[in-house]
Amino acid sequence: MKYFSQQGRPLKVSPQQVGEQSTPVPTPPKSKPTSTDTNKQEDEEILNAILPPREWTEGTQLWVQQVSSAPCTRTDVIHLEELLDTKLQQRQARQTGICPVRRELYSQCFDELIRQVTINCAERGLLLLRVRDEIQMSIAAYQTLYESSVAFGMRKALQSEQGKVDMEKKITDLDDEKLELKKQLNELKSQCDAIEKREIERRQIEEKKHVEEIQFLKRTNLQLKVTFQGFTPQKYIFPLHLFL
Repeated sequence: MKYFSQQGRPLKVSPQQVGEQSTPVPTPPKSKPTSTDTNKQEDEEILNAILPPREWTEGTQLWVQQVSSAPCTRTDVIHLEELLDTKLQQRQARQTGICPVRRELYSQCFDELIRQVTINCAERGLLLLRVRDEIQMSIAAYQTLYESSVAFGMRKALQSEQGKVDMEKKITDLDDEKLELKKQLNELKSQCDAIEKREIERRQIEEKKHVEEIQFLKRTNLQLKVTFQGFTPQKYIFPLHLFL
């Protein structure tokens, strides 16, 4: 909105020749400045300090564009609001969130308000200038903080992605190790079952042999008992001196 008059057109665009030499023209006599001219010149200087003029070159001409020092009316403020709404719609600015287009348009509108206030009261315009600069510094700080937070978030996302890959690899390794341990466990169970089966068979064989041995000893004992009972003690009398 800045650099536009109350009708919304650029003002004070004056061409100057670049690099051309002209014949010297005598300077007209200066009239004595009045208080009104002095105040107007001071206002223009303040406006130029707040909103510096633009300069550009077209061909061999240097163009300078300054803000208008014409006072504004109530109609101008209403027209400024309508122009702001129109620009927001034309440039499709977002109504919420971070939008550079909306920020640019509102910044230009605020500069236009500063220009209008400065024409009526230069001190109030300078105070608004301080407010504008403070807002811009705060926005720049928030932008830097936002960019650093985005960079930090990206680093964390990359680290988490890398950590996810490492964790997936670790999970795969643990699954392989689990399968290997299960395989070893099954082998050990098979060996244990085989050993237990052999021990049961061996114990059964030993018990069978032991039973057979006991039965054999019982039969032998019974035969010896029967044989021993078949002899009388008189038939086996030996001299006593044979045992001395």
